[in-house]
Amino acid sequence: MKFNFGCRHNYLDRLKRIFNKIYPIVLLYQWTKNIISLPKFKRDFNNFKYIASQKNERFSIKWSERYPCLNDATTSTGFDRHYVFHTAWAARILAQTKPAEHADISSSLYFVSMISAFIKVNFYDYRPADLQLSNLKSEHADLTSLPFTNESINSLSCMHVIEHIGLGRYGDPVDPDGDIKAITEIKRVLAQDADLLFVVPIGKPRIMFNAHRIYAYEQIMDYFKDFDLKEFALIPDNPEDGGLILNATKKMADEQSYGCGCFWFSKIVK
Repeated sequence: MKFNFGCRHNYLDRLKRIFNKIYPIVLLYQWTKNIISLPKFKRDFNNFKYIASQKNERFSIKWSERYPCLNDATTSTGFDRHYVFHTAWAARILAQTKPAEHADISSSLYFVSMISAFIKVNFYDYRPADLQLSNLKSEHADLTSLPFTNESINSLSCMHVIEHIGLGRYGDPVDPDGDIKAITEIKRVLAQDADLLFVVPIGKPRIMFNAHRIYAYEQIMDYFKDFDLKEFALIPDNPEDGGLILNATKKMADEQSYGCGCFWFSKIVK
């Protein structure tokens, strides 16, 4: 039996040709920036060494031990808007709700590490993290088959995670319905009146294989139609539109391309 891999080879060849054309330009740009910065770096080094020599210097200063950081002198500090704002949003909610114990499924390691300072946190990930901190437990879990009994968790967060399930990015099985199975599991394990902090990319719905999905606001509301929405916050595409917009509207969400939708749900008591 023979297999025709011609299409795949042609596709890879095209990617290789594009990469080979772009990569030298990127390198040239970076090298040019670094070369321009080198004279100032040398002047700063000599000036620093001279000033230090006039004092009782606490450290040895050697040119051989230099470590140039040539791209950090920016007018403002850059940061990942999604990950700074959505974790800040979630931490503020937990400061209000003050759960005795909180479960997190695969969200930011910085987030669970920080909140474990004041809340007992059980953290689960498909690729478990070797986090060893007081008040924090880190274990393996598959979101499509969670190892918890029905209605056993009162406070749970799953933030910037669901959009990846089933796309194979993190070694998980490829499954177009992986995200739906994960959402079903989250709903199953949440207790009556439990709080859920749920974050996904929001805007015009599409799949950017194999990085992530982007959901429409209405999709998420439909997936959790048996839950009560306590708050919706939005991190918009354009920083000029705001950082973290509390009580954002569906219209705002629908206008995004790759916004960040932050949903605080509560499981309705039956």
